[in-house]
Amino acid sequence: MTEAAAPPPPDDAAAQEPSAVLPFGDPSRRRRLVKVFGWLAGVAVLVVLLNLLGVDVRGWVDEVWDTVTDISFAYLLAGWAVQTVQTTLTALAWYFILRAAFAAHPTYLQVLAAYAAGVAMNGFLPANIGTFVMLLMFVALIPHATFSGVLGSMVVQKIFFTVAGTFVYLYLFLSVPGAFELQLGQPHDHPAAFLLGIAAAVMLVVVVARAFWRRLQHLWDEAKQGGVILSRPREYAIRVVLPSFGAWLAKLGVIAIFLAAYAIPVTFHTVMSVAGGNSLANTVSATPGGVGINQAINVASLEDVTDATTATAYSTGQQLAITAWNVGFGLLLVVLAFGWTGGKLLVSQWYTDAKGKVAEQKAQRAEKKRAKEAS
Repeated sequence: MTEAAAPPPPDDAAAQEPSAVLPFGDPSRRRRLVKVFGWLAGVAVLVVLLNLLGVDVRGWVDEVWDTVTDISFAYLLAGWAVQTVQTTLTALAWYFILRAAFAAHPTYLQVLAAYAAGVAMNGFLPANIGTFVMLLMFVALIPHATFSGVLGSMVVQKIFFTVAGTFVYLYLFLSVPGAFELQLGQPHDHPAAFLLGIAAAVMLVVVVARAFWRRLQHLWDEAKQGGVILSRPREYAIRVVLPSFGAWLAKLGVIAIFLAAYAIPVTFHTVMSVAGGNSLANTVSATPGGVGINQAINVASLEDVTDATTATAYSTGQQLAITAWNVGFGLLLVVLAFGWTGGKLLVSQWYTDAKGKVAEQKAQRAEKKRAKEAS
């Protein structure tokens, strides 16, 4: 479904035109069936090879199946329905942001498909690669759009969720005794050193900004285009904040539904605790979907209302159920929006580019860290 500096926009003009990368022709039914059976055969061969190498694929599948089937089917349907509401409302806010920023904007179905694909990929890929794929799909779909401009749109889209996340953290800090000392022990125990560190970080940002001012000005001008809807407060409130608020409520609803599925007390406090823990896990974890970190934090968040075994089962069950739904829903939307061939080409092309951009940004951060240590 959290910002690093934007890499340079793609130079290839063909990447800006949807028609240049998308063969929208619809394959025949026979060709589609052949491809489906081909994929199934490939998966079967892969499973056999993994078993020969000693990987217990069947045992893993059985474990996943047992975890998901522990949840009542009625709760699964309810959770998937509310998750669909969250996805469609978030994509609606994205659509209005892009429509205000770019004259030749994609359709809502295309925006929904790109967003759903990004959410699905973030469920099983590390480093938020799915988010990069989504942004690059938008660049491909919008003629003459730049990565910086679309990144500016993402900043606008994140404003509400940043405010909502801040509310959750404040609630947890104020409602749980000792939460500030627990979560922020360093600033609590050493306030002078903490303030000195903040001042040093601010100075470093100023120095870097002065050194790259011209480049930053160019990127800022492009980013401002992506956030043009902010200059229309009423339109922003109705078309971005309102659906984003609905999506946030749906996110809390998903948590409440799966808590109830495992007979864990559903209260405002437990829902906020899980929401805050999941947000923290996604921020600090580099594992796909925050696997492992999510479970540990959920156990800590729910220790006052249930045992560790039930909390772990809840966390794993919800994550697996929602990830499976997101993958299926995203695949369906990509096929509906772009066709099988066009969707496969679009996602695979920009997945490759997204991995490159993630690697590029990691290298830049490592270089800055080495330069800082050397100085």
